[in-house]
Amino acid sequence: MHDRARGPTPYYREPVTATLPLFPLGTVLMPGAPLPLHIFEPRYRALTADLVSEKVPGGEFGVVAVREGHSADRDGLAGVQPVGCSAVLLDARPLPDGRYDVVTRGARRFRLLDVLDPADTGRPYLCGTVEFLPDAIEGDAPDPRLVSMLESSARAAHRAYCDTAWRNDDWSEPGEDVPTAELPHLLAGDCLLPMGDRQDLLEQTCPVQRLRDVRRLLVREQGLLRRLHAVPAPLDAFPAEPSPN
Repeated sequence: MHDRARGPTPYYREPVTATLPLFPLGTVLMPGAPLPLHIFEPRYRALTADLVSEKVPGGEFGVVAVREGHSADRDGLAGVQPVGCSAVLLDARPLPDGRYDVVTRGARRFRLLDVLDPADTGRPYLCGTVEFLPDAIEGDAPDPRLVSMLESSARAAHRAYCDTAWRNDDWSEPGEDVPTAELPHLLAGDCLLPMGDRQDLLEQTCPVQRLRDVRRLLVREQGLLRRLHAVPAPLDAFPAEPSPN
């Protein structure tokens, strides 16, 4: 077992450029959200080994959502969303046949600038040049009373959604000490929002607007669930062609 204790991920006021290993997936990862993975493809086994051995600095790699009908290997930048989220390795459990079960957590948003050919990097997995995205700082600070009201209403929408969607207590509410900038991502992290909405939230760089957006989305989804008398099901609950990972 591989386990690491990590402190808060830093946020930058100015863009910072780096090279990250890439893990294209059919999902949108949010900062702070957990992401368990079952690793079986050889190139991602190699990536996991590099993360465990710390050949990849900080155990950090980039998760980008694949565009429908596209492939990052075939289409490069055109095959994935322009903004992704880095993930940090928290735990890796090797299996006897060389596969891994890993637990990761979303960390930093980034804009993908280029997808690098494995032949150029000497690594079997894709890498990308990324620019980490800070939140925009425009004008005066928002009114604290407005922020408090938006946080309360977003939390209330999250509770209502989870009470409707989940038939047990298999969800948790973010702590009261969660910063305003991080709260919308955590509220959306355990809710099955459409991928397009999740991508829009990830790309939104105004924390106050993110609060408004996540509240609107959760109210909408909760209303749909109540009217349809249905509960959400993850996409992997339905038969489909297997993805590379």
